[in-house]
Amino acid sequence: LYNNLLLLALCLTILWGVVYPLLSEAVRGESVVLGRSYYDFFLRIFGLPLLLLMGIGPLIAWRRASARSLVTTFRWPTVAALVAGVSLIFLGSGSSIPGLLAYTFATFVIATIAIEFARGTRARKALADTSWSGAFSSLIARNRRRYGGYVVHAAIVLLAIGVAGSSAFDSVAEAKLKPGQSMRIGDYALGYRKLTQQQGPNAMEVRARLDVSRNGRDLGTLQAGKNAYAVEQQVSNEVGIRTDWLRMEDLFVIADQIDPNGTVYFRVFVKPLVNLIWLAGFVFVFGSVITLWPDAREQRRLVARSYDVGIPATS
Repeated sequence: LYNNLLLLALCLTILWGVVYPLLSEAVRGESVVLGRSYYDFFLRIFGLPLLLLMGIGPLIAWRRASARSLVTTFRWPTVAALVAGVSLIFLGSGSSIPGLLAYTFATFVIATIAIEFARGTRARKALADTSWSGAFSSLIARNRRRYGGYVVHAAIVLLAIGVAGSSAFDSVAEAKLKPGQSMRIGDYALGYRKLTQQQGPNAMEVRARLDVSRNGRDLGTLQAGKNAYAVEQQVSNEVGIRTDWLRMEDLFVIADQIDPNGTVYFRVFVKPLVNLIWLAGFVFVFGSVITLWPDAREQRRLVARSYDVGIPATS
């Protein structure tokens, strides 16, 4: 119940943030856009408790939960969450309290899911005297909705980790550079090489080329700039992006202002764990497929029931 209420509240606040600019423009004739701080505030208020309850709710027996059963069920997930939180503080990642809580709660949920899979697999192996892989597949096949739901929960946890990492622990650097000058952000060094300009199919393309290295190792070049559309009289930013799958972080370079003499005002971001947001989408789809996949045993029961009541079975 509380999960649903929190999710509903979060959805309503996001909906209000989207609709409010339209309403303000219709009523007052002036569009007022709610910024990032609005969404961050309500994501912390509703999102963090929702993340924690995601690990608690599915494992509590309805109206049968005792203090002893709760301690047994959540002992190791709580230990794992506390260890993760303390480790992050010692590693210097405790500067953002919401980010630290998100990582700690995420560890709690992942631990509960892993323990549920482990317990179920062990029980199936003891019951059927089969291999571990056979017991695992049999566990999922016999209760697709439950364990597919756990996979979906894991996807949401990955999404939460990715959002927390990319927003709470990102790095930002700004610099105004001439060709030949360089700047640093974290372990990255960016050297501004030159500015190019060429006419594209639909726009004038202006690009600043930068050499990128990390800890002295050359990582190639990035291009960031702007496209000027003469017909539409609009200018768009073309962001340079470098994805590092091993380090699980993205480097973003924006050429915010470009002077005619070649000087460029750069804004550079390093956002960790953005890749987990994309991975969460694939895991979510995978869990949904498990949940929605037809159960052969249920279909056989439906066929048998249809024969019992004299209804012809349909294929």
